[in-house]
Amino acid sequence: MSGKMMHKELTIGSLIDHAARYHAGGQVVSVETSGELARSSWGEVAANAHRLASALEKLGVARGDRCGTIAWNNRRHLEIYFGVAGGGMICHTMNPRLTPEQLIYIVNHARDRVLFMDRTFLGFAARLGEHFKSVEHYVLMGPRDDEAAAMVPGLLFYDELLETGDADQPWPQISEDTPSSLCYTSGTTGAPKGVQYTHRSTVLHSLAGNQPDGIAISARDTVMPVVPMFHVNAWGVPYIAAATGCKLVLPGPGLDGESLVRLIDGEKVTLALGVPTIWLGLLGALAETGSKAASLERTIVGGSALPPSMIAEFRDRYDTELIHAWGMTETSPLGTLNQLLQKHTGLDAEQQAAIRLCQGRPPFGVELRIVDGEGNVLPEDGKTQGDLQIRGHWIIESYFGADDSALTEDGWFDTGDVATIDPDGYMTIRDRSKDIIKSGGEWISTVELENIAIAHPGIANAAAIAARHPKWDERPVVIAVRAEGQEPSEEEILASYAGKVAKWQVPDRVIFVDDLPLGATGKVMKAKLRETYGDVLIETGAG
Repeated sequence: MSGKMMHKELTIGSLIDHAARYHAGGQVVSVETSGELARSSWGEVAANAHRLASALEKLGVARGDRCGTIAWNNRRHLEIYFGVAGGGMICHTMNPRLTPEQLIYIVNHARDRVLFMDRTFLGFAARLGEHFKSVEHYVLMGPRDDEAAAMVPGLLFYDELLETGDADQPWPQISEDTPSSLCYTSGTTGAPKGVQYTHRSTVLHSLAGNQPDGIAISARDTVMPVVPMFHVNAWGVPYIAAATGCKLVLPGPGLDGESLVRLIDGEKVTLALGVPTIWLGLLGALAETGSKAASLERTIVGGSALPPSMIAEFRDRYDTELIHAWGMTETSPLGTLNQLLQKHTGLDAEQQAAIRLCQGRPPFGVELRIVDGEGNVLPEDGKTQGDLQIRGHWIIESYFGADDSALTEDGWFDTGDVATIDPDGYMTIRDRSKDIIKSGGEWISTVELENIAIAHPGIANAAAIAARHPKWDERPVVIAVRAEGQEPSEEEILASYAGKVAKWQVPDRVIFVDDLPLGATGKVMKAKLRETYGDVLIETGAG
């Protein structure tokens, strides 16, 4: 006789139902658009998610329809995550930092039927609504607001919409291969491209990504995703949080250092997640307020490389562990996370810290490799650089609305990063392929140059770019922001590279600016810097 195991579809609805059944009283704390602190629970979030799915069905929104959001990290946005996907529709989160032209393109390309928005973005709907070809319902994420109603004809109100729904309506029976959410790339090169996730890929990402050597959220944690919910589903944290029932703190629109310090101390946050620019701001606010962020045990940092000096400062001054992670929209996003192996436990703190500088190892479910320009697989010796490629259970196969595969002929996705991989699987991003500097036929890593600059106490932030050169083709130039109250000279910063890189890799110039241009996801816009400073060595007559 043959035995058989029970089969249940891996669905997002099952995550929030688990939270409601076993963590109903778990706290969900939300900073509203008004700045007010609102408290809810996983039980309330689940009930409202079911109400929302029911209410949308009564509006005539069908399975597979896209429901757009343009909103901050807050409780209603969390309910939309689960209510839309659980109801068989597709939650399409949009980045409000994109240009109006990009947002118009995205809404029309996705063919959104519903657009949910925080009050911050009412003007967006009022100004751009005439360009949206498919949107039938605009929903303000809050109670009735007569002033808002006058701005957008036919505006619906989220709280009233929920009242039309049924909290006891079960989720529809859907396949785990059903699309659940849609995110677009930030469009730094060409038009933004849509990446559509499935229920299966999202649940697998949540399970595999939250292992002890992964993000490692438990029911005892208080978790604050500073990474926006409009950026790759907040790195999957809302789904992991529902699966674990942890206390979830959603910071709303105020992502400045002082606001984050208040939340960390007030809510006793143990884990926070975000990009390096966020933690630079937090360090400044901690120094200013005198807070020690005593509850904060660790942060997960992704989006761009983390300066080693920042790791040391958080560790030594605040007893907080900074953990590198790497991923992208096309990878859901988790591709690697840096945790130590058993054999590293006997190393001293300095040796362990050196290992923690790289982007980490892939969890079960994804594989990495590096290849040369002809597609030949390169050795994983920790030294050989190549184009980084990835494949796995939550990796893109094709872009939304595109017939062509996004993969290589043998089924890998080319990330656009240049990396090394060591024999233990630790991957280090050496550069983006479009950012790396080629000087006299030799490669120079912008990441390494930036880390050295930021380690100088007189520098708050820095970006290295390739500037055109009449003799060497390209040479490195560092664009730097001075730390508050500091006045380092160009010569002083250039001198700090001595002994840290080969002489020929030392930047030709350091140019001081007030601010670095940041893109929609908080990354430095190097393309804009190259436009502004790309000819600086030619203009100054570099020889």
